[in-house]
Amino acid sequence: MQKQWQQFTHILNTVVKPALGCTEPIAAAYASAIAAEILPSTVDKIVVHVSDNLYKNSMGVFVPGTGKIGLPIAAAVGAIAGNANAGLEVLACIQPAQVDQAQALINQGHVSVTRTPSKEFIYCYVEAYSGKSVATVEISGGHTQVIKKTLNGNTLFQKQECAAKSTSCICDEVEISIESIYDFAINADFSDIKFILKAAELNSKLAIEGLENEYGLQVGRSLAKSIESGFLTADLANTIIMHTAAASDARMGGATLAAMSNYGSGNQGIAATMPVVKLAEHYNSSQEQLARALIMSHLGAIYIKCYYPPLSAFCGNTVTSAATAMAMVYLADGSYLQSCYAIQNVLSDCTGMLCDGAKSTCAMKVKTSTSSAVTSFILAMQNQKVHNQGIIADEIESSIRNVGQLVTAGMHDTDAIIIGIMSN
Repeated sequence: MQKQWQQFTHILNTVVKPALGCTEPIAAAYASAIAAEILPSTVDKIVVHVSDNLYKNSMGVFVPGTGKIGLPIAAAVGAIAGNANAGLEVLACIQPAQVDQAQALINQGHVSVTRTPSKEFIYCYVEAYSGKSVATVEISGGHTQVIKKTLNGNTLFQKQECAAKSTSCICDEVEISIESIYDFAINADFSDIKFILKAAELNSKLAIEGLENEYGLQVGRSLAKSIESGFLTADLANTIIMHTAAASDARMGGATLAAMSNYGSGNQGIAATMPVVKLAEHYNSSQEQLARALIMSHLGAIYIKCYYPPLSAFCGNTVTSAATAMAMVYLADGSYLQSCYAIQNVLSDCTGMLCDGAKSTCAMKVKTSTSSAVTSFILAMQNQKVHNQGIIADEIESSIRNVGQLVTAGMHDTDAIIIGIMSN
């Protein structure tokens, strides 16, 4: 049992991380920052090759600190000002003058981005030039998983193939289920899991930022204004949805605040966090109760997502919010069985939601899945459940596998069509 819980903690520490900005363009910024660090002098040209899905999720999203959209600015500013030691927070300290330098490099035609075939959904290969010197950095299988670095054709670092596992393999060789996650969350020593409270701190700051300032579609702010005008009521459900959407507004709109991400997605980290935080406030839950609920939502989301590719045509906020609904039941003193009902209810509701790239409208999808989580939690507390209907089986683990099969085998062509539409 102790070994299993240690494995769960390792999974959480591996894929629940602070991330500044959408993780797909940040992967390019990170690779460029490393390449620039290898070179003897300032970068004067950058060539970026990325997988289709990384390309898709970078087309419409703001790069934090730049006020600009897309992979070219991410790669350029990463090479000029990125901190190669900061992981997904590579752009945390960039300055406006450095953004101007990056844009000048783009304007001169010295930054190019192309799609490249890859067996990995997360793949980025950067060539950075400085005079006659060229450095390359290859990322594969994870947003910050560097598998190779070279300088002028000489290999400086190469990760063994057996060690370069995709993040989609994070749950492989680990005995894990919804029941074991629930048991870990409610029985582990608080001292061993309180690290997850950092998610509440980071994502709550993003929610405040999104409510106080204009980002993207201003989904959260619009809900807040509707409450002020009397069109909506300031009830618990609207409060949860408003704060969760506002955090996504800020993140997708280029706010220079880190999100606590989940499985490579800041939006999914927000969806796993903010409903739990706001419900915990409503119930006056302790920090320990909040931590246990956040373990359920974050680890539950990771587990369900292990059944399908890390990037696809499927919006992962659905399964994240399913795990969030499970955690909400716990905070309301519901039973394990009711937690399973909550998961099933969400999966029956918005599993068909598509991912057509990272952009401001992701806040709408976060709003949709969060609304489903709230409704599903309410139904579960009344012992109302979906079972043996459509893709939802009688047993929770079968439903999770069904969703995985739907995404993995059933949505490959959908993904290709979406990418084709966006590229044209």
